[in-house]
Amino acid sequence: MDERINKIKEVLVRKGISQKDLAEKLGKNEHTISNWCINKSQPHLKELQRIAEILDVDICELLVSRKDK
Repeated sequence: MDERINKIKEVLVRKGISQKDLAEKLGKNEHTISNWCINKSQPHLKELQRIAEILDVDICELLVSRKDK
């Protein structure tokens, strides 16, 4: 997947949370989180919702807007 769909990595950096910490909180493998952060794969919507809760952000902040394109 070449196209950027999520901004998980950006929000993690902004919140000062590591990919490892997120993996532990979600009960996921660090490799899975890494793939999400580089947009190689995408989390399911329920996982995205849980990520938003963990990072204390609106789920929309985790997604790249296509409105302006």
